[in-house]
Amino acid sequence: MKVLKFGGTSVGSTKNLLKVINIVDIASRTSNVVVVVSAVGGITDKLLQAANLAIQKSRAYKDVFETIKTNHFDIIEELIQSGSKSNIETILQAHFNELEQLFDGLYLINELTPKTTDQLLSIGELMLSNILTEAFLDRKFDVALKNSQDLIVTDANYTKATVDFENTNENVKTYFKACRASISVIPGFVSRSHNGNTTTLGRGGSDYTAAIIASALDAVELQIWTDVSGLHTANPKLVKQAKPIHNISYQEAVELSHFGAKILYPPTIQPVLNKKIPITIKNTMNADDAGTLISNNNSNENHLPVKGISNINDIALLTLQGNGMVGIPGFSKRLFESLAQEKINVIFITQASSEHSICFGILESDAEQACNSINAHFENEIKLHKIDPIIVEKGLSIIAIVGDRMKSHQGISGKVFSTLGRNNVNVRAIAQGASERNISAVIDKKDVKKALNTLHEQFFEVKTKQINLFITGVGNVGARLIAQIDKQKKFLKQHYKIKLRIIGLSNSRQMLFDENGIDLNAWESQINNGETASLKGFFNAVSTLNLRNSIFIDITANDQVANMYQHYLKQNIAVVACNKIACSSDYEHYNTLKQLSRKYNVPFLFETNVGAGLPVIDTLNHLITSGDQVRSIQAVLSGSLNFVFNNYEDTNTFKDVVKQAQKEGYTEPDPRIDLSGVDVARKILILARESGTVMNLEDIENTSFLSKAGTTSNSVNEFYQTLTDDENHYRDLYNSATSKNCQLKYVAEFNDGKAKVGLKEINEDHPFYNLKGKDNIVMFYTDRYADQPLIIQGAGAGAEVTASGLFADIIRIANN
Repeated sequence: MKVLKFGGTSVGSTKNLLKVINIVDIASRTSNVVVVVSAVGGITDKLLQAANLAIQKSRAYKDVFETIKTNHFDIIEELIQSGSKSNIETILQAHFNELEQLFDGLYLINELTPKTTDQLLSIGELMLSNILTEAFLDRKFDVALKNSQDLIVTDANYTKATVDFENTNENVKTYFKACRASISVIPGFVSRSHNGNTTTLGRGGSDYTAAIIASALDAVELQIWTDVSGLHTANPKLVKQAKPIHNISYQEAVELSHFGAKILYPPTIQPVLNKKIPITIKNTMNADDAGTLISNNNSNENHLPVKGISNINDIALLTLQGNGMVGIPGFSKRLFESLAQEKINVIFITQASSEHSICFGILESDAEQACNSINAHFENEIKLHKIDPIIVEKGLSIIAIVGDRMKSHQGISGKVFSTLGRNNVNVRAIAQGASERNISAVIDKKDVKKALNTLHEQFFEVKTKQINLFITGVGNVGARLIAQIDKQKKFLKQHYKIKLRIIGLSNSRQMLFDENGIDLNAWESQINNGETASLKGFFNAVSTLNLRNSIFIDITANDQVANMYQHYLKQNIAVVACNKIACSSDYEHYNTLKQLSRKYNVPFLFETNVGAGLPVIDTLNHLITSGDQVRSIQAVLSGSLNFVFNNYEDTNTFKDVVKQAQKEGYTEPDPRIDLSGVDVARKILILARESGTVMNLEDIENTSFLSKAGTTSNSVNEFYQTLTDDENHYRDLYNSATSKNCQLKYVAEFNDGKAKVGLKEINEDHPFYNLKGKDNIVMFYTDRYADQPLIIQGAGAGAEVTASGLFADIIRIANN
């Protein structure tokens, strides 16, 4: 004998009922079957809607009732093809007459009691079982219908009746011993009390009906047919990478279900669990899917320590604490008795070993009632200050990591909490049973999706790390970075198990977000249709999405954007900055950002601040962390200025070269930023600070090579005019250098805690002399590199290399 249960959306339409018929047909070819069918979640929702309208004196209940009636007769018309429909129509009409009387009565008395609720809902169950039976008969199946109210005996606790198993088991065995049909149809969820009144079995009641029947008959299998293909490693609606679980133990299934896996309600499967009857969870809409087998066999096809992750939302955490609890027996007993008296279910418990506090989790809807009850029970102790009034925290969720094999694997707890910590998921309370089958943690509700995805990535995915990028500034460099990411994303996933997704983009006008990842082939058109950009709006969107492994990337030269870094770091969002303003701002601000990075264990990288894509800062940091001491730095740090002076010759003018540099993207739109030397001063300041020196921008000596008119110009156009007017000034600098067989280079120097920048004539013996094009060069003189400096040289300007430097910082974070 097999027991098959169908319910919810899997019986909510003619199409789905036809699938149920086909599934039962196949199953009945090899075994007698009991079909438990339930309308809970379908017809019952409409019945309750009509009832609530009736008690609110709304005549609209009649419209809902007529809709229910029409739907049922439509199903009959579609489902019953060959035989007469008169018999089932007569049966249904009798049920509808009863329903109409109930609704009219509710309209008059304005009250829906638990007893009436059970009467109302039972009619929906009985109608569905009648329809399905008639459909089987129409197809010449060997079928019998039995009202489960004649079998399942309960007390009179309406809507949550308790089963009398002794009488129920006897009734089931007696009926099925006499029943000769190969298919038996039974309505789920409904029962009858000892005194003959209609009752229902509460949450999960239809599963409970099936489990009761299966247990009484010692069935070989209980199949629960739903609208999903079994249990998953996590909630598929929250974790897209969730995978079906093909095999799971009873204990694992109960743990996952207790903590939110909605396919099963643990109390309802207790009857079959006691007899170790296998349970299979299958999908009515995809009957060929393997589904999940729940059995006593603790097989694990992947040999993974963790079988699944689940969660419960809308949790309140209550804490009873006080010095008067220490060493005094009875506090726990009184606490939980007070909750039991109010019929409040405790989901989560943890207690400090000091006995100073007890912490427990309940549904948020029960919090106020629990608080009042506990404070009343401990009123005397609270007055005497032996304990504190109960502390209530709301807006929380519980996540649970479940697996029988966890106890034989070391370090599972460490992986769980380090993974959550790296993603700024604060854990409020922790509980782990002695069986080590379950690790539970209470977290903020807003962090649930991030926590589930992070843990799922850690324990179930092929170590592919998903990195979520949010880019502000999508001009020349930003566009190159997006193109590089698009080109390399498949390579990174295949070879380095890194999955890069750009979730947010912003320019100065619009911003665009897509939680599933922006289409990198259409981002330019999409951002033009995005929402109005704002720094606060962008930050709020990033924070609200709350995705794991998030990185904010600043490719602007905007001081207001730089001022947002601290907010991102505090949210455990990594920052990659092309913008030099933050790291060259007041030392106190720079130091605050570095401290926040350490405090929240979140990366703050700015390699492209110096040398574009050259590994200058990374190399410097390795020198410092390995114990070396920087004594001197000499560098040409402006690819723009190097390009200008390398191309300034007898055959052109200084203005022509500056214009060319701007056109080729080597200078900022305002070339005064580059030619004033401030940009170079910022760079040497950053290197000095990263070397361990406390210094501000005003401490750097900046000797400008610009003419007086050039330094005081008020606009870009005015500045270009000064270059024309003062060509002789720049020609004199050039002639002076060439007369000495020297090259002009704009040099940054750091020596003995002091820094300066300025134009220098470099002789042919110096490493700077042959520096070509837009190249940068940095020479580190350290304790280890005292005689021959450590030299880094290469392209130090240009959108492509700058984008590659940003890309490198992203990969550094991904590999962290």
